[in-house]
Amino acid sequence: MHDWNVLRAITLASFALALPATASHAQKKYDTGASDTEIKIGNIMPYSGPASSYATIGKTEAAYFKMINEKGGINGRKITFISYDDGYSPPKTVEQARKLVENDEVLFILNPLGTPGNTAIQKYMNTKKVPQLFVSTGAAKWADPKNFPWTMGWQPSYQAEARIYAQYIMKNHPGKKVGVLYANDDFGKDYIVGLHEGFGDKLKDYIVTEVPYETASPTVDSQIVQIKAANPDIFINIATPKFAAQAIKKVGEMGWKPVHIVTNVSASVGSVMKPAGYANSQDVLSAAYMKDPKDPTWKDDAGMKEWSAFMDKYYPEGDKDDGATVFGYGVSQGIVQVLKQCGDDLTRENIMKQAANLNMEIGIYLPGTKIKTSPTDFSPLEQLQMMKFKGESWELFGPLMSGEKAS
Repeated sequence: MHDWNVLRAITLASFALALPATASHAQKKYDTGASDTEIKIGNIMPYSGPASSYATIGKTEAAYFKMINEKGGINGRKITFISYDDGYSPPKTVEQARKLVENDEVLFILNPLGTPGNTAIQKYMNTKKVPQLFVSTGAAKWADPKNFPWTMGWQPSYQAEARIYAQYIMKNHPGKKVGVLYANDDFGKDYIVGLHEGFGDKLKDYIVTEVPYETASPTVDSQIVQIKAANPDIFINIATPKFAAQAIKKVGEMGWKPVHIVTNVSASVGSVMKPAGYANSQDVLSAAYMKDPKDPTWKDDAGMKEWSAFMDKYYPEGDKDDGATVFGYGVSQGIVQVLKQCGDDLTRENIMKQAANLNMEIGIYLPGTKIKTSPTDFSPLEQLQMMKFKGESWELFGPLMSGEKAS
């Protein structure tokens, strides 16, 4: 009798195991933008305007999906990637998002760039229940599954990164005075929040001046002069690439020698350090989570070799010195993983479900960097390592640091 029960249990278990496989095989579920042969993905990038140096991210992604399609697509489906220019102007971002969702009928919008633009479309995307996925900005607000279940970030948040800079300064430059330049928008203000959190009750001992600039301004020269007048030992440069390069150049021209920190979004050799002048860029600090294409450390690295071969074949006109191409490549790998996990259930709901169920490493990120999400954690990346600019490339130093908020 006992054996019969065991046998029956085993048979039932095998039957139960067999069921979901056949059921899911027979059931293909699609939302607008997906079919047996196609997955339509929308994207919004500043191909023109003040942040156009980031345009290469969209071009890298387009090239990556071309490669995926040549290799047979994802689960047999080809990707149609529709990318529009918003000139880094929020009203234009809104217009392009509506066009992608209502006219082009994309399944979701991937990696739209910029804090102001993404802020402008966040409510719309969530009301429409269309994923606004792996947003290309580090604002903390993209990790709010309770209020915005259809929006998810990708890169480490600006606040997490700023907390790491505060940790670094307190440990390595205790009691030194800090002057801050920041963009007077959501992007800049997020870093300020993170810095304040990082310094905590020691804030007043460190920060002596915080000077904003408008993204519509031609230069930040006068702001740099103002910050130097406060006589800080450390200068934190919270600016997008064009202005970050101007600031590095101006600091150099003035013969001022503070400990100079630039944000990760402006650590690109091609679009920031080179235009600022390599002489002016020496010893500038930042933090990284991606491998730098110019760092000789990764010369024989498998992940970087793969990226390099991809660039040669699919995006030969792209600048290999520009870390933004590495960024676009990483995001593309992330979304391909999500779509693979979706199988034949290509509904918007399942896309968010799979995006919130990632646990992987990507070869172009620093060793030990995990991409991890859960239904309550919409921050895929939260670790960074400090680095210093030497010669014509960045040199990593110190441990991988976590910028997670102290609970």
